[in-house]
Amino acid sequence: MMNCNDRDDRKDSNDHDDITEPVSLTRRQCFDEGVETLTEAGIDEAHSDVKLLMEYITDVTYNDMYLHPDELIPAEAVASFREALKRRTEHIPVQYITGRQEFMGLDMSVSPDVLIPRFDTETLVEEILRLGLTGIDILDVCTGSGCILISLLHYMHDCRGVGVDISDKALKIADSNARRHKVDAKFFEGDLFDALIRAHEADNEVKLKYDLIVSNPPYIPTDVIPTLMEEVRDHEPIIALDGSSDGLIFYRRIVKDAPKYLVRGGRLYMEIGWDQGASVSRIMEDEGFDDIEIYTDLGGNDRVICGEWRR
Repeated sequence: MMNCNDRDDRKDSNDHDDITEPVSLTRRQCFDEGVETLTEAGIDEAHSDVKLLMEYITDVTYNDMYLHPDELIPAEAVASFREALKRRTEHIPVQYITGRQEFMGLDMSVSPDVLIPRFDTETLVEEILRLGLTGIDILDVCTGSGCILISLLHYMHDCRGVGVDISDKALKIADSNARRHKVDAKFFEGDLFDALIRAHEADNEVKLKYDLIVSNPPYIPTDVIPTLMEEVRDHEPIIALDGSSDGLIFYRRIVKDAPKYLVRGGRLYMEIGWDQGASVSRIMEDEGFDDIEIYTDLGGNDRVICGEWRR
């Protein structure tokens, strides 16, 4: 007959056997496991995502792994890495897992409250930097993470900027990015230019006229959003994507009101969808903008439109 103590001892032993103890892995084992896990989950960018997650969580770069593949990664770091892999298999963007994304060579904080900065958007910043402007005031409408405004202020000389967005949570991310990169930027909440009006009424030092207005507004047609990849459709903020039935509502609103907030000779730069160049050009022409130009991204797609206000 088994006494109570015997039963308790056996139960404790079985419970212990069911617990998966953290284990150490070599750098190569960790990398290979990550690639296999993400590949099986249908993640297209498995290799690059594993590189990012390893560097962020285990502090091991791909070069480290390549040069010293047999060095061990501590068990606790392996456990954290596996948890991050699990989240990525659920198609959560890797940038939301790490909380960061590089844009124009600058490290930007991101969260599910902001659109992840895209490489294509750098085209907008690069075209403005080609102008060689200094000492100007910049307004960023629909600023999101603030990546456009902050990178402009970082690389231009003696410039000041204001960013507006309807999302207070997005503005907190933008403000933290601005403070990290030590640029002269202020952020205000509101619907497009309404945010600027309210800010000026509260503080006369907030300007109402700008040399340059930039924007990457929501421009995806509503019925296209369900067709987007899962990472975008289910995890990035819809408010930053949905441009109404034809994707053009925010261009109409911005272009109509922008002249009130531009100095004479001021410029409006906006990111556009690959098939929206002709439509947005007509909108700008109808509102009286001059010297309208469209710039393509590295893929050869229309990506940026600009015009000058001379009236």
